[in-house]
Amino acid sequence: MQRAKGFEAALKRCVNQHHRAFSAQPNYAQHHHDDPQDLVMVEGRTKSRAAILNRPSALNALNTAMVSRLKRLYESWEDNPDIGFVLMKGNGRAFCSGADAVTLFQLVNQGKVEECRKFFETLYKFVYIQGTYLKPHVAILDGITMGGGAGISLPGMFRVVTDKTVFCNPEAQIGFHPDAGASYYLSRLPGYLGEYLALTGDKLNGVEMIACGLATHYVLNARLAMVEERVGKLVTDEPSVIKASLAEYGDLVNLDRKSILAKLEGIDRCFSHDTVEEIIDALEAADSYDEWCTTALKKLKEASPLSLKVSLRSIREGRFESLHQCLAREYRISLNGISKRVSSDFCEGVWARLVEKDFAPKWDPPSLKEVSKDMVDCYFSPLPEVEPELELPTASREPFM
Repeated sequence: MQRAKGFEAALKRCVNQHHRAFSAQPNYAQHHHDDPQDLVMVEGRTKSRAAILNRPSALNALNTAMVSRLKRLYESWEDNPDIGFVLMKGNGRAFCSGADAVTLFQLVNQGKVEECRKFFETLYKFVYIQGTYLKPHVAILDGITMGGGAGISLPGMFRVVTDKTVFCNPEAQIGFHPDAGASYYLSRLPGYLGEYLALTGDKLNGVEMIACGLATHYVLNARLAMVEERVGKLVTDEPSVIKASLAEYGDLVNLDRKSILAKLEGIDRCFSHDTVEEIIDALEAADSYDEWCTTALKKLKEASPLSLKVSLRSIREGRFESLHQCLAREYRISLNGISKRVSSDFCEGVWARLVEKDFAPKWDPPSLKEVSKDMVDCYFSPLPEVEPELELPTASREPFM
């Protein structure tokens, strides 16, 4: 595929401004050349298959090799009449911590433009396959489930959470935006909870995911082995049978009165505004004794101002779009976001929070008032003619969600 000269040049400018050493680089960036078959393992059952994300030292962060293998496996399993349903889980204490942002940053620094583009293209195509999959799908979201980890699992039919589940979309905190279908599923949460989660990066636990509709079943971590054993023995392709089997080991859930979901009225009051500035004004005008307001303000002020505005617009547009439209828009935003056409916030955020870990990113622009409408518009603008848009098989696949 031909690459846009402007896109490539912009990435190289980003490289020139970020030639810092990688001596402090986290362990997960060192597994770039691992065998794909080791990164995603397969378990064969009587009438099903299980895909196991297997980068536990990297919290199962996604790279191109992993999502490429997932895409190939799911396509082959969908065409296999002997396979009734598919299960996905993670090895270790995380289901999936999202995209391997440090490796993406490293690719930018190395000027490997095409590899960055290929990652997003492959990831979003797999998310679309998941959202249009013809067979029942069970995702076991035990442990950390962040960003792209949610994207590859939430579009499926059944989402099982546990008392160890931690869900969040922290992208604005590293100068990026909630992607991999996040503008679709977050925009469909009750009220303006999606905007709150996208802008603050706040976490939800398993009970909260059940309560807001992100998950379908809740099982205690201690009972998870029994659930997997029971489901693994099923010889069926019937969703109702799988649903009933998951429910057999389900546990009753009670929402903690301190949960952020108990604050939905306040969230709607503050996060329903049209601009980030108005949202912040509403939070500042709220009662000072309300701890969630103070925490939300702190998180907003730590995030990239440009990412906040881009993320808010993305979620709002997602309310009126299909899954494939959301993915196509997110693809544009992602490529523009790493290209430094407008800002180097992605490079800066990853460096400050994930590599050097000084947690003091120097955002550009540094304040909301300096983020112009034209800057935000650039993230949503069509890609150059020689840089192809995301192409999804919409004519041949109907979305499940």
